[in-house]
Amino acid sequence: MPDIQFLKLLAEKYPNRRAVRTEIINLRAILALPKATEFFLSDIHGEYDAFSHFVRSGSGMIRMRIDEVFGDLLTEAERDDLASLIYNPEAEMARREKSEPDFDAWSKIAIRRLIAVCRVVSNKYTRSKVKKRMPDHYAYIMDELLFMDDVPDRHKYYDEIIDSIIEYDAARDFIEDIAETISTMMVDKLHIIGDIFDRGPKSHLIMDYLMSNRGVDIQWGNHDVLWMGAACGNRACIATMIRINVRYNNFDMLEVGYGINLRPLASLAAEIYADDPCEYFKPNVLETNKYDPIPPTLAAKMHKMISIIQFKIEGQEIKKHPEYHLEHRNLLEAIDFDKGTVMVDGVEWPMRDMNLPTVDPKDPYKLTEEEEEVMVALESSIVNSEKLQTHLDYLYSHGALYKKTNGNLFYHGCILFNEDGTLKDVEFEGRKYKGCAYMQVLDERIREAHFNPPKGQTQAEAASVMWYLWLSADSPLFGKDKMTTFERYFIEDKSTHKEHTVPYYKLIEKEETADIILEDFGLNPKIGKILNGHVPVKLKDGETPIKANGKLFIIDGGISKAYQKTTGIAGYTAILTSKHMYLAEHKPYEPLRKDGTQVFHRPVMNLVDTVSERILIRETDNGAEIRQQIDNLEALYDEFKNGGIKEVY
Repeated sequence: MPDIQFLKLLAEKYPNRRAVRTEIINLRAILALPKATEFFLSDIHGEYDAFSHFVRSGSGMIRMRIDEVFGDLLTEAERDDLASLIYNPEAEMARREKSEPDFDAWSKIAIRRLIAVCRVVSNKYTRSKVKKRMPDHYAYIMDELLFMDDVPDRHKYYDEIIDSIIEYDAARDFIEDIAETISTMMVDKLHIIGDIFDRGPKSHLIMDYLMSNRGVDIQWGNHDVLWMGAACGNRACIATMIRINVRYNNFDMLEVGYGINLRPLASLAAEIYADDPCEYFKPNVLETNKYDPIPPTLAAKMHKMISIIQFKIEGQEIKKHPEYHLEHRNLLEAIDFDKGTVMVDGVEWPMRDMNLPTVDPKDPYKLTEEEEEVMVALESSIVNSEKLQTHLDYLYSHGALYKKTNGNLFYHGCILFNEDGTLKDVEFEGRKYKGCAYMQVLDERIREAHFNPPKGQTQAEAASVMWYLWLSADSPLFGKDKMTTFERYFIEDKSTHKEHTVPYYKLIEKEETADIILEDFGLNPKIGKILNGHVPVKLKDGETPIKANGKLFIIDGGISKAYQKTTGIAGYTAILTSKHMYLAEHKPYEPLRKDGTQVFHRPVMNLVDTVSERILIRETDNGAEIRQQIDNLEALYDEFKNGGIKEVY
């Protein structure tokens, strides 16, 4: 029973029994609606264009709705054109203006078709919710057209609305807005299962998009946590984050998108490695920079410079935190400068690059004065980047290491197991944790570092836990025995580059593994499902994203261009409707062509589960919240009725 003070506050919004009754009726009706469609994307890695298309297209669901409405009325090509108009209305209208003899006549037909699609897409929602998703300036017009009836005398009214839209040159704006409304209504809940950042060049645009939309939650990935640690000022995270993005040529994002000053790094690298081609540090160019086109030769030098700085800072961090058990990764001290070799795990390997002028063999982890100046500049830029800090604040407010919703579990990486299939005990901060308990304490420490560092520690010091989660064998975000960054740069033999995955990735082939995880997180293994990403599914090699007899799904299929040769596809979207579960298997996204046309490849829609009865809102977590609201309102109604709270009319 809510206390009287709470009910008095509630009475400010619902001041009398009439208002309470109205809201209870509304809420009870909502409980009878089908569950909203949920979309799951993983490992976006800065690929904004592909990500935006996946979301705008509902990962193929909008095309399915077009087929439902117009399957017998329009040709395949006409349905493709209508889909293109929804996915990229600006480009499609520009093309039509050139190709259509009567653009106004085409616009009238397009508006009617878009209204028909929007009506089907929005049929799961209350009329008030649909109106809230409409743009303010066209909400009234769109509402009238969307909910028009079949009364003959009113057809002229609807015709006049559309004619007026055309006459007053509002067709372009109206079409763009209704296309946006269709996409928004299709993707009601969007779950990002980790790794928004790194590799691709437009992570900042992805964050802008997420922040402008409702119904978004994020399960942090290892790359996200790396950026979160960098935003707290942790130097190991900063150096690693900069190295990755210099490696992938993401200078527009770093300098223009986030205002991070790379000039000190560029100047020092150009000086120190003036005569060094930095052969093994050439950038991986996935896209060219428009605003900050760094020459590849300079980018390679910057890449080598920040890599050496990273190894030095990591060495300092490892010595500072012996409890992380990462001493075996201190490889600068394992270099024999006379022989040109390095000792890795007890084996001596020849170094393929011994030009290390800033490394002092007697004190290999000490930064030079110039390197210190570079780190001060980078640290200052990152900590004081308003946009970066805003984005990272959003990650905290909308994110977590894991999420439980409607009986299902989502996380990015893995759960740590022993080889025998039992949950692994991990020692952390002098205590042992496993499974859900380990994830909970790590989540707490990540938040603590940002919001309330332990007494005597700075944010940057407390954020060392984020760096630990980036590369530790005991990190549920990493899931490998070691990170072989040093070996990949300096040792030719590729056997040293191998990173072995933890037992989880073999054990998830068994259904009992998923059952253990679901039970440990307090969920019912008979109905619950697990979705996670992190490890790309090599579809071209015969791998499948469906694990544990259909209870666990790995949905990292390679949205990132860097992975598409490995996976053979361009990512998965998992889609949970009120009746079905689909895995949408995407083909690589193609940009707009010079002639104004664009090819949108239809994803392969794999139906992986069907429930016997449609899931209603009353059966979801949201339904439980609504029932609690109804209970509170009924208690308020009783207080009004017995005079405990005075009604206001």
